[in-house]
Amino acid sequence: MQAIYFTVGKLPLMIVPNSQAHMDGHPVLTYTYNIYRDKQNGHGELPEDKESELLLENKDDPDYMGCITFELPGKLFTYTADGKEELSSDEVQETIELINHYRDTPAMWEI
Repeated sequence: MQAIYFTVGKLPLMIVPNSQAHMDGHPVLTYTYNIYRDKQNGHGELPEDKESELLLENKDDPDYMGCITFELPGKLFTYTADGKEELSSDEVQETIELINHYRDTPAMWEI
């Protein structure tokens, strides 16, 4: 699985899609994305502990900023701010727009 890296305002983020492996071994995009402050500015590898996290587990990573769930892609989203820090409403909106662009552009996916 690959993380998605981008900057919202001046805040560098690492977005970790909660993906599932199909029988052929290829990951698929899901509707939930964990959000972390990216202190490596897109240059670090996705740590195994973030890759293996389950959506329902409590996250104790100080860089965890919550998750975005796409209830109805393009129309209805939920941001759960359950990290030590949280995104502002403007940051949530921009993050949703950037994730939507990523979801709508398969050429950007690194599988």
